[in-house]
Amino acid sequence: MTEQGQLDEIRERIDAIDRQVQDLLNARAGAAQEVARIKLASDGDTVFYRPEREAQVLRTVKARNQGPLGDEAIARLFREIMSECLALELPLSVGFLGPEGTFTQAAALKHFGHAVDTVPMAAISDVFQEVESGACHYGVVPVENSSEGVVSHTLDMFLNSPLQICGEVTMRIHHNLLSAGDELNTLKMVYSHQQSLAQCRGWLDRHLPYVERVPVGSNAEAAKRAMSDETAAAIAGEMAAELYDLKVLVPNIEDDPGNTTRFLVVGRQAVPPSGDDKTSLLMSTRNEAGGLHRLLAPLAEHGISMTRIESRPSRRGNWDYVFFVDINGHRDDGQVAEALRVLQAQAGMFKVLGSYPKAVL
Repeated sequence: MTEQGQLDEIRERIDAIDRQVQDLLNARAGAAQEVARIKLASDGDTVFYRPEREAQVLRTVKARNQGPLGDEAIARLFREIMSECLALELPLSVGFLGPEGTFTQAAALKHFGHAVDTVPMAAISDVFQEVESGACHYGVVPVENSSEGVVSHTLDMFLNSPLQICGEVTMRIHHNLLSAGDELNTLKMVYSHQQSLAQCRGWLDRHLPYVERVPVGSNAEAAKRAMSDETAAAIAGEMAAELYDLKVLVPNIEDDPGNTTRFLVVGRQAVPPSGDDKTSLLMSTRNEAGGLHRLLAPLAEHGISMTRIESRPSRRGNWDYVFFVDINGHRDDGQVAEALRVLQAQAGMFKVLGSYPKAVL
């Protein structure tokens, strides 16, 4: 058989597979609609989005994958399939720290898929407020960066918010130098968020030492400013480049190639166990010798692994602090539940911020 004949045969096979895939996708969507009808018949206020169920599906997809598509690639495909099917049941609105084109919007789309309505907010407090009021189903906010540390405003919001943490998203952050122009040597200023400027400080010192660095509210705002001035550049992600029609002059200019940001998904409902979860806590203790050690001892005594601890002023008095703690496990797990019972009894302040699936993608 000729080369062309072989190619034609393979293409016919691909077309046949595509028809099967399309039929199966529509069959899955129909099953999702049946789920919606059953839920609505029993409870008009039912919750359609199930973070624990989606995490279980994505873990299963990755575990059974045999290639040639990689585990992450196949999981992203299924993420979008689930997103489209959920939209047939209930279109979700997700608030994020805006404007459009930020890494937080990219995190929201990574977690929920592209069939959701992402709603930009001017401030982290606005994201919390919109979710609390029911104007948005969920919100996505940054909480920590591997090189710049915690986002203190996000942690502070949990002091008085009734919202629960429903999920987490981790993203490798690649900063690109974007511009409407074509040359580095014509640049006079670089716009970006203060954190991004800090994360690219070494590169900027080496390659653009005499260019003015102008901090702005977000990387998307930086891209928006740069789009009308060929002597200006912005540090932002690929989404901002596409949205504001800018060229990528230099990709990946971050000083730390492992630069990663963690985002939290906040909502109004608690999340059942998924089988591989985290729990976030807010606690305080008296300012005395050994106070923090005694507060955390129940975790070690019950074999609970603490993955993160941060302190923040409590705003109740000078030198009074609260502690944000992440642990492995779900609050309904036996050992975790017992440890939390002891913690609650001895902590000056105690609040479970949420149990949620560990990031899958």
